[in-house]
Amino acid sequence: MSTALINGIQLNYQEAGTGPLVLLIMGRGNPGRVWRTYQVPALVSAGFRVVTFDNRGIAATEQSSDKITLDDLVADSAALIEYLGTPAHVVGTSLGALVTQELALARPDLVDHAVMLATAGRPHPMLLACNAGRAALHDEGIQLPARYSAAVEAALHLSPRTLEDPAQARQWLDTFEFAASAPMTPGVRAQLGIDHSADRLADYARITRPCLIIGFSDDQLAPPLYCREVAAAIPRARYVEIHECGHLGYLERPEEVNQVLIDFLPDR
Repeated sequence: MSTALINGIQLNYQEAGTGPLVLLIMGRGNPGRVWRTYQVPALVSAGFRVVTFDNRGIAATEQSSDKITLDDLVADSAALIEYLGTPAHVVGTSLGALVTQELALARPDLVDHAVMLATAGRPHPMLLACNAGRAALHDEGIQLPARYSAAVEAALHLSPRTLEDPAQARQWLDTFEFAASAPMTPGVRAQLGIDHSADRLADYARITRPCLIIGFSDDQLAPPLYCREVAAAIPRARYVEIHECGHLGYLERPEEVNQVLIDFLPDR
């Protein structure tokens, strides 16, 4: 575990492997270590130097209750790549995918190839409503029972196919229940306030880096339609859809996702 002073905050990151740099950007409210279960080992084995990090607002990166913007996260990722000393292949999911798109647009000099999982180029009402609801629960001091919160999160983030299996459903519910038992931190609350209500599809026509968009067939928060729109907006972008998984497809179907990633990135 290492830290770097990035844009005035101590940013926590972890590095593994050798070879071309791959920077993995996590979604809203989650630490970078989520990538380490499946994606980091696969990419390291494929010959990459892989860096994960905790976004602004997420421990162990320095936390703050100050307002966080999408531009802040883009600037942090850009500064981290500069700190690491080489352009990177950048992979992001959900909010991390929005960061990746904006980074490829604003700083193409820092991005070799870009991969966006579970993304969108315009606001989706379900995602906006979920984020606003979570923020309202926190602001009004309402703590849902952890077991109920786990059921809601599982239904929102996973494929019905995953939840058909009682053993898998129980494992996922236990994971979500454990996460729900912890109070929301000020940094996570600040991330919930990030505004991404603008329609950016027309702007993405100016992205020049090679891009891959991965959609998940049962994703309710970033439906495949929204992912395909991003792929259509970016010149020469590729689109791949992984079936029978939801918003957390990189955890539900990791082997398929990892293979698509490795096939897309240039030869090591």
